[in-house]
Amino acid sequence: MRTIITYSLLLVIFLTGCVSQRPVSVKTMSDIVYPFPVKSVSLEDGVRVAYMEEGQGEQTLLFVHGLGSYAPAWKKNIEGLKNEFRCIAIDLPGYGHSSKGDYPGDMRYYADILARFIQKKELHHVTLVGHSMGGQIAITVGLGYPDLIEQLVLVAPAGFETFTNGQRQWFREVLTPDAVRLTTVTQIRENFATNFYRFPEDAEFMIQDRIAIRAADDFGWYCDIIPKNVRGMVNDPVYSLLPELQIPVLSLFGEYDNLIPNRFLNGGKTEDIAKNGSSQIRQSVLIMIEKAGHFVQFEKSEEVNAAIRGFLKA
Repeated sequence: MRTIITYSLLLVIFLTGCVSQRPVSVKTMSDIVYPFPVKSVSLEDGVRVAYMEEGQGEQTLLFVHGLGSYAPAWKKNIEGLKNEFRCIAIDLPGYGHSSKGDYPGDMRYYADILARFIQKKELHHVTLVGHSMGGQIAITVGLGYPDLIEQLVLVAPAGFETFTNGQRQWFREVLTPDAVRLTTVTQIRENFATNFYRFPEDAEFMIQDRIAIRAADDFGWYCDIIPKNVRGMVNDPVYSLLPELQIPVLSLFGEYDNLIPNRFLNGGKTEDIAKNGSSQIRQSVLIMIEKAGHFVQFEKSEEVNAAIRGFLKA
């Protein structure tokens, strides 16, 4: 049974994410220590969105994490860019310090959350930066709310790779809340290792925080939201809609991304998926980063930061 769970998780987790280098004891997921002060806003329906905000500037970078991740995934990018831009990294509802509950968890739901967050914070000149599932959410925002953002930066985005109807049905069925809840420490380490070309020592905090939240009172909501997110990604694909994006888009991929394409279902080269998806976008720049995996913004943060900086100042 454990082998089946491990195999299933490796197939469907586009990102297991991210932040702390110590075994910790937590009462709730909000007890996890973040690298920057945490603030929050409450939206009209009572959903509370937690975020970290650093830096100032005319342009705002709004960072959106991926599946299983949270705001500190962007720690190195905030550190590298906060002297030039206003940097805001959010926890999606169901994750991290944000509120938990029986949320839909699909891409349009999160796109609406981001739109309301931008309006609530009265943000202007926004570049949305999304990783993995966060990339697909960013695309959905770009399609549905183009007046709220100026550019997209897609980091190893979900949504460029396509799946058959049978494959999509498999995704819907294979991952359950129990599968997430029963993930062992060994499996957690394996899942994280899959996200990198070479797992860096300073990413150990990601593993420790993922282990720690298993004891949190609200961990059940985390286990509930991840399968909903996976269903949301496959139920509402964006590939065919990419030509409708009317704003400039920078796409960044690690050359050795082990998760895109899905190595069990499709196989092939990451670069092929990246080029094909990017070619569908009218105003598109694609950068492939050598010796980097799916979690490219952490593994090669300086190169990613330089690419973002160059894209915004072009």
